[in-house]
Amino acid sequence: MKTILVTEKISDWKKILPGTECISSTEYLESEEFSKQKRIRVINLCASYQYQQIGYYVSLLAEARGHKVLPTTSSMMDVKLTHLIKGDAQDFDQIIQSSLDKYADNKLEIKIFFGKANDPTLAKLSSLLFQLYQMPVLMARFEKKERWQLSTLRSQNIRDLTKTEQIELLPGLQYLSTGKNAISTSYTRKKYDLAILVNSEEAYPPSDAQAIQKFIKAAEKVGFNTELISKSDFSRITQFDALFIRETTNVNHHTFRIARYADYEGLAVIDDPESILKCTNKIYLNELLQTHEILTPKSVTFAKGSKPEGLAFPYVLKLPDGAFSKGVKKVSNDQELEICLNAFFQQTDLLIAQEFLPTPFDWRVGVLNNQPLYICKYFMASKHWQIVDWRKTNVTRLGKTETFDIKAVPKKLIQTAIKATKLIGNGLYGVDIKEIDGKYFVIEINDNPSIDSGIEDKLEKSKLYETIMNHLMQLVQSK
Repeated sequence: MKTILVTEKISDWKKILPGTECISSTEYLESEEFSKQKRIRVINLCASYQYQQIGYYVSLLAEARGHKVLPTTSSMMDVKLTHLIKGDAQDFDQIIQSSLDKYADNKLEIKIFFGKANDPTLAKLSSLLFQLYQMPVLMARFEKKERWQLSTLRSQNIRDLTKTEQIELLPGLQYLSTGKNAISTSYTRKKYDLAILVNSEEAYPPSDAQAIQKFIKAAEKVGFNTELISKSDFSRITQFDALFIRETTNVNHHTFRIARYADYEGLAVIDDPESILKCTNKIYLNELLQTHEILTPKSVTFAKGSKPEGLAFPYVLKLPDGAFSKGVKKVSNDQELEICLNAFFQQTDLLIAQEFLPTPFDWRVGVLNNQPLYICKYFMASKHWQIVDWRKTNVTRLGKTETFDIKAVPKKLIQTAIKATKLIGNGLYGVDIKEIDGKYFVIEINDNPSIDSGIEDKLEKSKLYETIMNHLMQLVQSK
């Protein structure tokens, strides 16, 4: 992917970055050559990003042309939203405190150049602020009362930098402009770059370590350069062509933020943000399935201060966005109901209750691009009504699994799963289905289904991973 720097005064940048193409903002906006080119990374170094000024229009047209641009127009707007900045700061308060603990003064101002500050002890904090507000130069002010607080965050004009600050800007700019400067020059790179998002601290990730290695091998086989990334690599997303999320997703979470940003930047993404948005909310999902006359357990949505009507004990209470069945409780009487309601309504204003359909196992149908990928039976954990017994802390909390040849299961099972996932999109999904008297009830659709070594891949083996990576490659090539 070609990188270009766009600025009003190109002579200065040509001197300090001789290997990078520098063009004027006027040329970029008016030249037919750039309006037709694809696969361009634009680093917008115009003097100002104010609304309707030249710098703003460079990013706006870059987005319209499908170019990857930094900063985006949304970043230009976000950095002006004080409430958004202070809300984000609360989420990473611990990083602020640990980063600034050594400073004796009660006030501190730092400048962040493409995610880098001149004090290495501030690297984590600087990188995080750049991840959230991707502007070339950020000026952050912190004040300490009882605790350190982010009082101001704003973008600074390139033209206002001192000579010293221009030098401090160069390492980050050079890294972005050259792409992967850590790669050896003797290494022959493939055409496309894939990021696989993982979380090494997650106790029960959607794929185990062996499966991740199989994904990497499959990705390289189909033509990707592959790198494992974490949430701290947010700022580097635009360096890739595709993103594959193998960390448990949620809307109010960095996985959604990263997916949304990657999608906005034109990357091929699994799990795409729309799928995360739809699948992780059980209330939305239940409404969607019922609207399209797909069988589900009898369900009632109710608000804080009320109780589910029309369901007989026992039934199941669900948090709208609980993952891995952690936000799911079975209640058998009024006393258990009251305990669950008190706990759940501290987290949400709406709950969903569903009739309890006891079965020895749940079907899991893996679906990719509206085609069956794998089919398993997940049996309930020993002496428990769920697949996972969260009361236990060891491997025995998991029920047994059985993997099936796609051709050996009832067609109606597959048809039900595909009908359900078509309502979401054409990504990678896992549909949980209960079979009762020949009828198939959809329990939920997972946007981030489990794919572990020796379970979902038991029959297809490496082919399963290659099928997913081939689909991702096709998405990239269609961009």
